[in-house]
Amino acid sequence: MEKKPCNKEILKILAEKSSTKQFVFRQTKTLFKTFKSVISEIAEELNSHICNIDNSVVVEYKDTGEYEAQIHFSGDVIIFQMHSNVFTFEKNHHIFKTSYIKDDPMRAYFGEIHMYNFLADSFRYDRSADYGFLMGRVFVNKDQHFFMEGQRQFGFMFNNLPVDVFEPENMRHVVERSMVYALDFDLTAPNFNEMREVTVNQITAFGSSLNLSTRKKLGFKFSYENYNKVK
Repeated sequence: MEKKPCNKEILKILAEKSSTKQFVFRQTKTLFKTFKSVISEIAEELNSHICNIDNSVVVEYKDTGEYEAQIHFSGDVIIFQMHSNVFTFEKNHHIFKTSYIKDDPMRAYFGEIHMYNFLADSFRYDRSADYGFLMGRVFVNKDQHFFMEGQRQFGFMFNNLPVDVFEPENMRHVVERSMVYALDFDLTAPNFNEMREVTVNQITAFGSSLNLSTRKKLGFKFSYENYNKVK
């Protein structure tokens, strides 16, 4: 059967952009597996040492799915989640000013990994009203190059996209810095006036499962950048 001619413009976009985005997704998925292994190694190393100091302090890794992993330590949990979509940024984003992206625009498509900090008791006591905080985001492109976005050290630690590669050594640094960052912020008692009123449902839940909303103050309000979902 003779093939009919197809739209060459659409074919070109599929062959270049769509193919690149699919490749970025597959590669990010593979890198996330390595990332999870690094998180597991760190948890095992820390736990084997802290148990000799205080066996009531546990560092534990949990594999919670193909696109998620958790590390529990002290009173904190950090959840690492890989997004199932591929993203790019608005054209005024700083990456588009680099020759690295100008030389190959397909390098501007990224897989994304989120890092959220929660209180461990939020999961232990099923406090669904508790808040977690987005500590930072990792963006990985087709070359396995990456940069980070976040607050404090995550805003400048890895911001050299043409140079930084998402390899095990850098993965380890990302995990360890995120743990230090979470540990730097203690749980503080809320303002008295914020607790003066409580609903019957809240106090009943509190009596049965410690279910009053609790959150840490991580010292920042995360400011989302504008970006476009493209996959």
